[in-house]
Amino acid sequence: MTTPVPSSGSGPRGHAWLTLVTLALGAMTVSLDSTVVAVAQPVMRDRLDAGIGDIQWVTASYLLALASSLVIAGRVGDRFGHRRTFLAGTAGFVVSSAAIGLATDVTWVIALRVVQGLFGALMQPPTLALLRTTFPPDRLNLPIALRSGALGLATAAGPVVGGLLVAHGDWRPVFFVNVPLGAVAFGLGLLVLRETPPDRTAPDTDPVAVLLLTGTLLALVWGAVKAPDYGFADVRTWSSLGGAVVLGVGFCRWESRARTPLVPPALFRVRRFAAGVLLMTLVSFVLFGVPFLLAFQLQNALGMSPLDCGLLVLWLTLAMVASGVGTGLLMHRTGAPLPAVAGMGLTGLAALGLAHAVTAGPVGVETRCWLVLLGVGFSAVIVAATHLIVREAPVQHSGIAGGIQQTAMQVGGSLGTAVLGAVLAARVEALLPDRLAEAGVRLEGDALRDAVRSAVTGSTPRALGGPAHWAVRDSFGSGLHIALVLSGVLALLAAAAGAVLLRRPGRAAHDGGAENAATPERERASGTAE
Repeated sequence: MTTPVPSSGSGPRGHAWLTLVTLALGAMTVSLDSTVVAVAQPVMRDRLDAGIGDIQWVTASYLLALASSLVIAGRVGDRFGHRRTFLAGTAGFVVSSAAIGLATDVTWVIALRVVQGLFGALMQPPTLALLRTTFPPDRLNLPIALRSGALGLATAAGPVVGGLLVAHGDWRPVFFVNVPLGAVAFGLGLLVLRETPPDRTAPDTDPVAVLLLTGTLLALVWGAVKAPDYGFADVRTWSSLGGAVVLGVGFCRWESRARTPLVPPALFRVRRFAAGVLLMTLVSFVLFGVPFLLAFQLQNALGMSPLDCGLLVLWLTLAMVASGVGTGLLMHRTGAPLPAVAGMGLTGLAALGLAHAVTAGPVGVETRCWLVLLGVGFSAVIVAATHLIVREAPVQHSGIAGGIQQTAMQVGGSLGTAVLGAVLAARVEALLPDRLAEAGVRLEGDALRDAVRSAVTGSTPRALGGPAHWAVRDSFGSGLHIALVLSGVLALLAAAAGAVLLRRPGRAAHDGGAENAATPERERASGTAE
């Protein structure tokens, strides 16, 4: 199967760049929703008279439904056509968003968030699959980079847009805003998107594989989402994560024996595809985990306002947008391996630099410089790894490839927040009692456990007063330093692993288009899939 060439006709159907705009808008709508809702949670709690557990489920239900459905959504697109899948997902996302905005009870909000997450999952893999089938291989770099830049802008704009929408004390506009955005994406999709040939010969999806994969992702995301509530060292957190490992091993064993696997194992025998998935997972580990911990340091430990914190993180976001476009242009000359490995190395160096900068004193120029470098590294890896995943998969499995790329981000991000949070919590729990004793504060039993729970987020319980503040700050700073160093070392090891997996055999000269040539590995993957 050959990749279609962008339409050269005068009509909008199949126009390459209009296709990119349509798909980027759809992906941005889902990404914006993921961040804008967090700002509205306090208002939702007051207006819906909901408990803190209910409000946590407003976010958790959406993430669980989204993360557990991405690979299956990619398979649906491969089987029935990616245009149909994207349009169905967009229509459902718009309707469910409007229904959430009209809901008067938090139970309905939570239930509809599950529906919204499922339709959001249908939207995401087709945005990559349709790019794969619209642009020729030698022109795929820049579209992927522009899509990644658009997602970065949506993520950065989320807290700002959310603050503006709830400024008058109403949470409903954060869901209603999806309606016009989704409607435009749906209308453009009807006019612009060209359907991919559905694979009618593909066998029905194996229900056992679906259950094992869904269970794996649900257990993993559940453990990560509930870790801040249960405690990062709590047995419930690690039971959930351990269950994800067991189910994941079961899924891999089942797939290795299946005649028609849900995720073709042959894809992972293509070194570049496997390297792309590995790098996407590990960069997401740092991408989600590090900002998660930095927010506690900046707002709770250092006392920055949410606005000042958002403006500081804007340095990282703007660097990601600029780096995404730059990486797309660079890959025309170097191919994807160089920016993927170099970006991972920059990510590691930036995390190590932040480990010193944010724990050594007030936020200054040094912190901003490391955030910029972190943004450059993040975006370079995301764009290059996405290219490796999408480009190396056979066209008939472009939906599965898109689902795997999105799932790798969700899995890596969930592990990042859980593991780095657990490292920080363990250090605080070990250090805080001694630091409190040195400050003349002695706590035992429940009082000590409550103090540790607060200190893990960089906060000092009000009842303890001023002397305990420095004990909490020192303990939290030590835990944060270790967690950031760990993330930096992991990123550097990932860069080394990526360099090994992506090394070029022989003497092949790389001119930016060489990586698009067929390889025996890719041909075997395609042949096995067929």
